[in-house]
Amino acid sequence: MSIMANFVLNAEAREESVQGKGSSRRLRLAAKLPAIIYGGAAEPVSITLELRQLVKQLENNDFFSSIITIDVSGKKEEVVIKALQRHPAKNTPMHADFMRITRGEIMSAVVPVSLINQDVSKGVKAGGIATLNLNEVQVETLPRNLPTSIEVDIADLEIGQVIHLSDLKLPKGVTIPALAQGEDHDQAVVSIVVIQEEVVKDAETDSAEAEKGE
Repeated sequence: MSIMANFVLNAEAREESVQGKGSSRRLRLAAKLPAIIYGGAAEPVSITLELRQLVKQLENNDFFSSIITIDVSGKKEEVVIKALQRHPAKNTPMHADFMRITRGEIMSAVVPVSLINQDVSKGVKAGGIATLNLNEVQVETLPRNLPTSIEVDIADLEIGQVIHLSDLKLPKGVTIPALAQGEDHDQAVVSIVVIQEEVVKDAETDSAEAEKGE
C-alpha cells in the first residue's frame, strides 16, 4: 500500500452567468479550467481551476486515487476526482468532475494495482512472463483508509499460477465489493505465463519457408 499523497488545488467559484460552452472556451484560453464539485448534502458547485496547477498534480498517478483538498475561495472541500475530459488531439485537460467525500462514511473508489518483486519472481526467472489482468480494483473503505495503490507481491508466483482478487492483501478497513457477489466475480489479477515453444518454432519455420520462397 502506498502512503496517500497530499494534493491541494486552489479554485474560484463560477457564477451561472459565466457558465456555458463560450465561457468554458474563454477560460481555457486564459489557462484556466472549468470544473464541478458535487455529491454529499451540499449543492453542486461550478469552479475554475488554474490549468498549470492541475497539470502539475496530474504528473503524480496517485492523484487519481487520493483525497484532494480544493480551496474554493477560502472554503475547503475534500473530494476525489471522478472524471477528466481531455482534448482529443492535444491531450490537455478540458473539464474535471470532483465528488465530495465525507469523513466517517464509507466511500467507493478505483485503486490501481502495482506489481512488486517482479524481477525476482520465481516464475519470471524460470522464463515466464508476468501478465497483469486487472490494472485497477474497485474498493470500499473509509476515506482515512483509502490506499493510493494495491501492491501485489509476485516473488513466489510460479509459472501457471494465478493471483485472484480474493488473494490480495488489503489494508485494514478496505474491502472489494465484487467478492460479495460470489466466486464468479473473483477475477484473476496477475498470472505467470510462458510462450509455448511450439508456437515459436512454427513462427520460425514459416519465416524460413518464406525466405526460401524468395
